[in-house]
Formats: sequence, structure tokens, C-alpha cells
Amino acid sequence: MASPEDGAAAPSSRVLETIPLEHVPSTHTVHIGLFKDVANAEFLQQQLLSRNAEYEYAFIDASSVISRFQVLAAVYKAITIQLNGSMKTPNIHSEIVCSLSPNNNISEAYRRFGITPTSKHLIIVKVLISSSSSSSSTTPSTLTPAAVEQHLLSNVQGTPIPFTDEPLQSSLTDWPKVRKYYKLNNVSWVDGIKDEALRRREMEMLVLGSMALRSL
Repeated sequence: MASPEDGAAAPSSRVLETIPLEHVPSTHTVHIGLFKDVANAEFLQQQLLSRNAEYEYAFIDASSVISRFQVLAAVYKAITIQLNGSMKTPNIHSEIVCSLSPNNNISEAYRRFGITPTSKHLIIVKVLISSSSSSSSTTPSTLTPAAVEQHLLSNVQGTPIPFTDEPLQSSLTDWPKVRKYYKLNNVSWVDGIKDEALRRREMEMLVLGSMALRSL
């Protein structure tokens, strides 16, 4: 859905990972960074609320995410929506946040999956769109990945770490929160799985299914 090879990484910097996605045109490049122990989430959220174009990112609260693939699925879905000209939010980055939600309540998606003043760990996504894109719903970007990285390093007061499942699932994911948001508290058969890795994979599949059903 959002791969090749579940989003195998292209050559990347120490902060941003450039991730190619199958069936996404070359006009769109996806860059993702993961920051832990962020100390200025309130400032970053205020930049979003004031529509500061320099801070047009998908700021995702990492505690609401259980896997790398979950984020890539949301990115892929948002790009598809943008290319089809059917966005319901201001830009492709807010569309990514909403694509994580299992329902169509936009304000709830922002509260649950987007940045809040108390967010501690952030997944930050930047989709750069070249001037050759045929879509009229998004202004082409003149930024480079290096410029994006420098902007994040200068303005996000947190520690960049690899965007992989290991740090997410071992210390950043708030599992009770995820179960609540995706209505998994009554899925008793998942709790019966003794193998932790298998249990997490099954939960990931349930979460992805909820996200996919949102548009039906």
C-alpha cells in the first residue's frame, strides 16, 4: 500500500529520512524525522495555528502511532487525496494528520494525532512537491531536503532519533491511548496472543484497517 518494501529508505541525512513510496509520482518526495523529548511543542503548535508557512509540516504526536508503516500509509493516502483534488483540510500536511484517524472528524483528528502543547515526541513529515506537478491544489515547493533539515534542527528543541518501529514501540507509543482511539479495548483475542511481536503486528493490522475504512 505504502511501500516499496514497506517504505525502504533512500539515502538520508542523520535527521531526515527520504522515503520512496510506490505509485507516488516523482514530483512528490517524502521526508520524515522523529524527535524525542521535544521541549517547545507549544511554540510549534502556535506556528501551525497562525498559518506560518515556514512551519508547514505534518507534526504527528508519536504517542498515538504504533509503527512506521502506519505513518507511511497516512502519507500515501494524503498524497493520493491531494493528487485527486479532494483535500478537505488546508494542505497536504494537515491531510496526513487526518489520514491517521479512523473517522472523518477533522478537529478530533488534530487533537488526537496532531501536535498539542504537551506533546513530548514528534514524527515530522514534509512532502516536497516540484513545480512539474500537475496538481493545482498545492503550491510547488522551492525548498530542498537540506533546507528542511536545517529548519527543523534550528527550531525543534528535541533529540532526533531513527524513524523505526523499535523506539516507537519500546518507549514512545502510548498503547492504552492507541487502543482507545482505534476502539481496540474490546478485541480480546489480541490480548490472548502471547508473542509480543505478533500481538503488535496484529494491532498494526487492525489500526491500518480502521484508517482504510475511514473513507468508505
